[in-house]
Amino acid sequence: MHMAKFTLGCEPVVGSLTPSKKRDYKVTNRLQEGKRPLYAVVFNFIDARYFNVFATVGGNRVTVYQCLEGGVIAVLQSYIDDDKDESFYTVSWACNKDGMPLVVAGGINGIIRIIDAGTEKIHKSFVGHGDSINEIRTQPLRPSLIVSASKDESVRLWNVETGICVLIFAGAGGHRNEVLSVDFHPSDMYRIASCGMDNTVKIWSMKEFWTYVEKSFTWTDLPSKFPTKYVQFPVFIASVHSNYVDCNRWLGDFVLSKSVDNEIVLWEPKMKDQSPGEGSVDILQKYPVPECDIWFIKFSCDFHYTAAAIGNREGKIYVWELQSSPPVLTARLSHAQSKSPIRQTAVSFDGSTILSCCEDGTIWRWDDVASS
Repeated sequence: MHMAKFTLGCEPVVGSLTPSKKRDYKVTNRLQEGKRPLYAVVFNFIDARYFNVFATVGGNRVTVYQCLEGGVIAVLQSYIDDDKDESFYTVSWACNKDGMPLVVAGGINGIIRIIDAGTEKIHKSFVGHGDSINEIRTQPLRPSLIVSASKDESVRLWNVETGICVLIFAGAGGHRNEVLSVDFHPSDMYRIASCGMDNTVKIWSMKEFWTYVEKSFTWTDLPSKFPTKYVQFPVFIASVHSNYVDCNRWLGDFVLSKSVDNEIVLWEPKMKDQSPGEGSVDILQKYPVPECDIWFIKFSCDFHYTAAAIGNREGKIYVWELQSSPPVLTARLSHAQSKSPIRQTAVSFDGSTILSCCEDGTIWRWDDVASS
């Protein structure tokens, strides 16, 4: 990952809210999926055949769509959970060893549903979390590994291939309140970052436990018999924010995180090798996002992490160029009919399409005029 050279030990560089007009996006579609709020939208970056396919969740429904030319959005599949009181909060793409695409969803019931995208049937269900699931992410290098962040104050690592809960990140050094977001490091297989309502971001290492991860692929006994291990201590704890931290993503070895104070922050964890869990944080850059002061609003990036898109409580989207210093606001997207809080955005592989899913049950599609 080629990162801009950030000067360290200085004041963080704050981006200007004057759009650069580097990209010109126009609304090409708006869908009303239903009455219930949509909490998540995500493109499939796991499989090059399906880069234009995305999934949404809202209420007890998981829907798979395809972005076609000319702003067209086609419905491919729809899964409706048997429990009408289920409310899905998060969705991710994974696959089994044969490369079959799987949609992974979780929410208020604390059950992870692995849905076969080809048949709309439940492939597996994972029970283990003691409370609702706020985010699920997939390991890009081994897309049959997923992590889930829960209200039960834990993060769990699962193998979708074998149905095993491999590791539980919780305990003495764990989160002290709901975990709201989790992310795999892009190149270091062993590392994850999680954040939540205890206002911290914690970095965890699976290195000492990796034999269990490998064992989870060859396990033939019942998944419940697997020797699931607790990872009790993170390698680093960061107090970057003074309120709930509801989204964190790795940018190379740096971390992007946001709270409820109208900005995304880019920072570097500076670990002390002698004393795990301790160290300092260098705050590198700040990307302002006006009216982004309610919790459970998540940003998203294109495949190469060149841009981040984030919605706000007023239905506007801010698109930031991530790897320039000072940060550059690529575009500010607003539409007279888009007034509802945007819970999540999804940026397509190359950044040419941006989707948003809203509290009022709508999905909006914005396309880069130049590339369409």
